[in-house]
Amino acid sequence: LAYNLIMISFSLDFWFKNRDVVETQEHYKSRWRSIWIMYLTMFLSSVGFSIVIMSVWPYLQEIDPTADASFLGWIIASYSIGQMLASPLFGLWSNYRPRREPLVISTAISVAANCLYAYVHVPHSHNKYYMLTARALVGFGAGNVAVVRSYIAGATSLTERTSAMANTSACQAVGFILGPESGGLDQDAEGNIDHVAVVALNFLFFVILFVFAVFETIATPLTMDMYSWTRKEAVFYNGIILSVVGIESVIVFMVVKMLAKKTGERAILHGGLLIVLVGFFILLPWGKKLPNIQWQEIKNNSIPRTTPTEMLMPFWSLQAMQPPSNHTAEPVGCPVTQSWCLNTPVIYLAQYISSDILIGLGYPVCNVMSYTLYSKILGPKPQGVYMGWLTASGSGARILGPVFVSQIYTHLGPRWAFSLICGVVVVSLLLLEIVYKRLIAFSVRYGRMQEENC
Repeated sequence: LAYNLIMISFSLDFWFKNRDVVETQEHYKSRWRSIWIMYLTMFLSSVGFSIVIMSVWPYLQEIDPTADASFLGWIIASYSIGQMLASPLFGLWSNYRPRREPLVISTAISVAANCLYAYVHVPHSHNKYYMLTARALVGFGAGNVAVVRSYIAGATSLTERTSAMANTSACQAVGFILGPESGGLDQDAEGNIDHVAVVALNFLFFVILFVFAVFETIATPLTMDMYSWTRKEAVFYNGIILSVVGIESVIVFMVVKMLAKKTGERAILHGGLLIVLVGFFILLPWGKKLPNIQWQEIKNNSIPRTTPTEMLMPFWSLQAMQPPSNHTAEPVGCPVTQSWCLNTPVIYLAQYISSDILIGLGYPVCNVMSYTLYSKILGPKPQGVYMGWLTASGSGARILGPVFVSQIYTHLGPRWAFSLICGVVVVSLLLLEIVYKRLIAFSVRYGRMQEENC
């Protein structure tokens, strides 16, 4: 199905490269038919991703008991390593060859990689490394996002761009909902692209994808540690939460298209980053109540060293942390091998849900506005390579995000992890203030169109 859709879509490449300056009604319909097929491609890609992401940790624990939370970070990151490598290559390929070629090849890679992922439990050993390879190949196939977005950017006019990019992101969001439950007139243009603005937006996009990668990676381990959820419960409840956040995101995409016409993309991007900052700040542990401790993993000498603070704790506080008299088949709670579990306050469920709502509001706003501003800054220039680098920036973030949070969370706990995330978002807000006046459309920069909604 994906192959046929791609072939139909890019049979229109001839028109795209040879169309007249004055667009006929027939050409207009053909152009938007291709764009809608690209929307469907993004939707199907997101469905495939979201089906897998929440179940990676339980699946990994089941197929290979030697895998720990630190290795989970590499599993999640491998997807983005593959995407980071593929995105510039596919983008460059699409600049010189018909776009259907990289899309067909990337789709075939994705199908093969997902088949490998489905059967990583079959080998008798090294299963976690098979999973690592499978996710890396799936990510490599997902590098076609750069081609899809560069096509949409090239096939829409400046006035259509915000709406088209918002629709693209909305299709991604709808895919995220359903998964857990199962510039057109290009002309030769004079003038140079503002590379300071390009680099700044690449960094901002890196931060946006970085914090979201942290959010989606830590959701399952965090809820299992804080709320004593089993693996099945964590996947089920987080799937519901992710679906609700996805619905919220679709609504946000629809609203942001109208709001951008009144306030401008830069102001909305600024507001989105502020909302994300508040969302992670809320996740910081407060109070005195500790999470339930998982004592099942205690062996002969595996009890972590007691700190002076813990030695001074009252007897009844230590007694409250003793293992319960009856154990379930699956150990639940915060593992005692994570020493921070003994002195870090619990993150209440209300905090977690409030954070989900805010991040679900701020992330789609930042995502669509960064893509829109980026494509407008590039203007009528060929955007394949530039979009490839933007996607590579996002992939780099999705590499570092899971590795960062899995290491910091495992060894230092949520307080350090989320405090550092807040610091990263603050730095991005400062950068946005510095380059704010440079984030303007190519045509506005060279005086071909008056800037509106600053």
